[in-house]
Formats: sequence, C-alpha cells, structure tokens
Amino acid sequence: MKKIIIALISLVFVLAACSSTVVEEPIVEETVAPIQEVDPLEELEPIPTPVKYEGDLELPVNGATGYASIDLNVKASSNTESDTVVTLTAGTAFTIVQEEGNWWFIKTATTEGWVDNTYCFINLPDVIPSIVYDNSNTYSSKFVSSGKTIPGITGQALYEGKTFNERLGKEEFIVPVLYAMSKKIFLAQQEALTNGNTLVIYEGYRPYSAQKAVVEALTGLANVDKNVMAGINTAPWSTNWFIATSVSNHQMGYAIDVTLAKVDSKEDVAIGEYLIVDITDYTEYTMPTPIHELSMASKTFTKPVSSSSPTAWKNAKLADSMNEYAITLQKYVTNAGLTPLASEWWHFNDLEAMNATKQHPGKGGYVLNDCLSVRP
Repeated sequence: MKKIIIALISLVFVLAACSSTVVEEPIVEETVAPIQEVDPLEELEPIPTPVKYEGDLELPVNGATGYASIDLNVKASSNTESDTVVTLTAGTAFTIVQEEGNWWFIKTATTEGWVDNTYCFINLPDVIPSIVYDNSNTYSSKFVSSGKTIPGITGQALYEGKTFNERLGKEEFIVPVLYAMSKKIFLAQQEALTNGNTLVIYEGYRPYSAQKAVVEALTGLANVDKNVMAGINTAPWSTNWFIATSVSNHQMGYAIDVTLAKVDSKEDVAIGEYLIVDITDYTEYTMPTPIHELSMASKTFTKPVSSSSPTAWKNAKLADSMNEYAITLQKYVTNAGLTPLASEWWHFNDLEAMNATKQHPGKGGYVLNDCLSVRP
C-alpha cells in the first residue's frame, strides 16, 4: 500500500511539470552586409614620376619669388592699358603664379594682379637650384684690398640674405637678378655641368647701403695705407673699377659675382613634379686671386675696357694672372651672352638687361630678405 501511495505522488509531480509552458525568446538572425575589398591604390591619385623641366630654366617660374626692382604698377590684366590695381614699392617681394609673355600674374599678402617682368628680379635658387650659392656678404664678407683686411667690412655680415626656402625644402641664400639675366645664367650653368663643373655664385643683387659701406671703409684704409692706395689708384685704374662709388649694376640687378668649381658628387632630387640636379660636394678651382680682392691683382684684362660695350672685351688682352680656370669660367659665361668686367675676373654683366631697363633702372635702396617661394 505504501508503494502505491508513493507512485501516485510521483505521477502528480510529473503531470504538473508537463503542464507548465516555457516561452523562449525568438531568435533574430542579424543581416550583415558583405565586406567589399577596396584597393587602396585606387583611392589615391597616382603620383607622377618626376621629370626634367623642359624650358629655359631648371624649374618653371610659377611658385618662385620675384621682387619689384622699382616702384611697379600691378595691372588688372596683362597689358599696359589695363587699370592699375596698386603700385608695389621697390623691393616688395611676391609669389609668381603664372607667366604670359612678358607678364607675370603675382600675389602678395594683400594684392594680386599682373606685372611687367622686365623690371622684376627673380630669386635664382628658385629656378636654377643646381648652382652652388654662397653669398658671403650676408654672413662673413670676403672683401679685402691688396690682401689687407678692410676695417668693419672683412669678416662682417653686410646685410641679411638667407632664410628657409619652402620651395627647395631647405635654408638657402636669396640671390636676386633681373629675370632676363637668369636665362643666360642657366645656359652658363648647363655648359659647366656638361663638363663636370658648376658655377658658384657669391652675389647678385647687392643693397646700396652695403656697397656704400665698402666704399667708405676702403677709402679710409687707402688713405692710411699706401700699398692699398696703389692697388686701387694706379693709372689707368681707379677705385671705381673695383667698387662703384655710386649706384652700380649690382643694385640694378644685371651683375653677378661668380667663380667655378669641380663637382665632386651630385644627386637627382625631386622638387614637386620636376627632377633637378643637387650638387652635394664640390671643390672650388684656384683662381687668379680669392674672390672680392679689391685691387689690380684681380684684373681680367691688362687695361680698362668699356663696361657698356658688348664686344670691346673680345679684343682686349688677358692679364697674365688669368689662369685656365678663370678663362674657362669666362668661356662658359660669355658663351651664354654675359660680358666680363675688366677689373674683376669674377664679375659679369648682362648688357641686354641693362638696356631693357635703362629708362627706369633700380637704385638698390632696399634689402631683399623675404622668400615667398612655393613648390611649382
């Protein structure tokens, strides 16, 4: 009997368990969008392979820094009859945006418009970066006379002229010349590079304040040192042949002081979409004198030759001190259309640029130390 009662109780519990309802949460299947594979190269614009710029400079002018050599009208369009937007003060820096004939479209921090580039300087490193630039007058002047230190000048920084150049991605000297002259300098550098050499430019534009300081200090030294006086004032030579006593072609922008070096090493470097040669090591050749020796020791020819004649120098007799390297330098630069100065083996002029600007020549009453250059 006891077993029957236990069995009945167990049956009651089983029936109770079966009668309870269990509610389960519905299963929701989540829909996942298929993952699309993306080629990252398809999302990026192709990077062009840098190529050599095919023009009359190593890099195009767009993006380079230019300067007004005189007070310069900015026009609304690229012709002289268009409205004047503003007049730039001589020495104002700007970025060149576009070239159209003899006109540049330019921008400053406050204005934009067209300027006649006949009266404009261009910063040489921006358009001929393969040249070696060493403007010693901006950090330690090499000016001496008859080997004598010029008080207040030799070893001194005469003006500011080096800053970071965004276009080149490095610190570089500011070396302005008239735009027309830059194309001749380019030709000279190409011939030099072909022969394993390079130009080394020590100065282009020179502020009149710096030149005046050299004149005054050299005159003072000559007045107390007869050897220095004889070096700059023995007929047929005079002081003005070695350092102009008034506004000179350096202020007007058609002169460079340059020497020659052997290229020891170089590499190709990309500047924007263009490939340029970068001289990484070089050795300057021994010249008749160190550069900026202000005396007859540095003369190119045996006697003075008109500095305004494009041909008179061709019949002049070379000084005995002119060695093969100075003659080679002269060949490169004169083949490009520049003219040597009779009193300084390192000095060359662009007489075509001189004649083009003679109606409104620059006076050099400013220091050019702004660099607004960007990648071309």
